[in-house]
Amino acid sequence: MERLQKIIANSGYCSRRKAEQLIIDGKVLVNGRQVTDLGSKASSSDVITVEGHALKLENKEYILLYKPRGVVTTTNDEKNRKTVMDLVESTNRLYPVGRLDYDTSGLLLLTNDGQLTNLLIHPSNKVEKVYLAKLQGIVDPALLKKMSLGIVIDGKKTAKSKFKIKKIDKKKNTSLVELTIYEGRNHQVKKMFKAIGYDVIKLKRERFSFLDLKGLTSGEYRHLSIKEVKTLYALTKKQGRD
Repeated sequence: MERLQKIIANSGYCSRRKAEQLIIDGKVLVNGRQVTDLGSKASSSDVITVEGHALKLENKEYILLYKPRGVVTTTNDEKNRKTVMDLVESTNRLYPVGRLDYDTSGLLLLTNDGQLTNLLIHPSNKVEKVYLAKLQGIVDPALLKKMSLGIVIDGKKTAKSKFKIKKIDKKKNTSLVELTIYEGRNHQVKKMFKAIGYDVIKLKRERFSFLDLKGLTSGEYRHLSIKEVKTLYALTKKQGRD
């Protein structure tokens, strides 16, 4: 159940303030009954009519997908490549929360909750994203430290990040590094490593905030629980105040 004015605004009919005025003016019906109390609540299963127009409401849906490599993070692709939407079954119009590159695998959220999407991708909320990167070459811890303090890519310095060296393979001349960032800029992880002289051979997002890929294999997905959704909302509100 949500406040009626919020449901009307989220439907795209008008702004929240305008919705409140329409309710006060008696121009909103819920299941055929006039509602004038701004504290009134409704759900997506109710029939809501505004100025004689029945709103088309969607149930909110939240999907956690283990995105494989070779899949585009978009709702459709002009090159007819497989998209993340081809991997999930839903009657709702879902959209990715942020992006993962075509050749990057890992955790991706899909939802039709625009409010939560905006909260999660806004840099001020500092949502933690953890990546595992396989790099060409043996990494220098001093360079990783420099990168983690902030490094300029595309003319702008990155926020501070955290790293862990997970494995060094001297025979194959590769390194495995875990990187935690709090932004979501275009190709950010690859550009950060490139800025200190390392090419990313393979990249995977392992965590998004407290969510991980446990129980899923590449190409599989699951729905978030109500508790998980509430925790995401609470997390963004808390971090926004910090």
